[in-house]
Amino acid sequence: MSVVTGTPAVVSVSISSSLNSFRALKRYARGLTLAEFKCKLELVVGSPASCMDLELYTPDDKFVMKLDSDEALLGSYPIDDGCRIHVIDRSGATIGEYENVSKVEKFEITDAEYDKRTDTARSFMKTSKLGQYNAEEMMKREAEREQKLLEEKALAEAISVGSRCEVRAAGQPNKRGTVMYVGLTEFKPGYWVGIKYDEPVGKHDGSVNGKQYFECQLKYGAFVKPRFVTVGDFPEEVDYGLDDEM
Repeated sequence: MSVVTGTPAVVSVSISSSLNSFRALKRYARGLTLAEFKCKLELVVGSPASCMDLELYTPDDKFVMKLDSDEALLGSYPIDDGCRIHVIDRSGATIGEYENVSKVEKFEITDAEYDKRTDTARSFMKTSKLGQYNAEEMMKREAEREQKLLEEKALAEAISVGSRCEVRAAGQPNKRGTVMYVGLTEFKPGYWVGIKYDEPVGKHDGSVNGKQYFECQLKYGAFVKPRFVTVGDFPEEVDYGLDDEM
């Protein structure tokens, strides 16, 4: 058979299979023989080419015919863009066999055995002294973390619970409130300042991840880093421009 004249050299079709539930949209040359086409379908549906029966359906899923001549060209059949080609597997495989990866035998290796290999990312990092395998760099990072924590602690100790404050963060309007909590938290490392804002511009009611650090109305509470908090004589402001928002 020859390719039907007056049609594009490539056709877009969806591929379905009796072994799984998904459909794949693919483009194929009309000049492929059905035998060559089946070989390409192996990579899509997982069935061996020798165990495939093919059926052609219209774009609205109406059966057209069987594609049963391996020597025939794909383009010799009435296949248009949007048609579906359904692959019926005759290998004896069960439905879902190629979808359930839990049944696939996995290669496992102990940490000790992996550590002995020389062709791994871990071996490369050790040889190149990268990341956690660079003792000097790790010590430097730890020293920087400790220094940052000490600086943060000093800022936190200068802030007293009950003080009036203003939170000044880049890219955000200044917000006033009252300091309700100062110290370490469970939700993130470092020192934090719990603020009860004068207006509902916060994120919570003083609790994070189920732990209550202080009490306030919902949306009035927030935690910020000490460096963003300025303590002073800040009278309560009752207008953050919220009247202009819905």
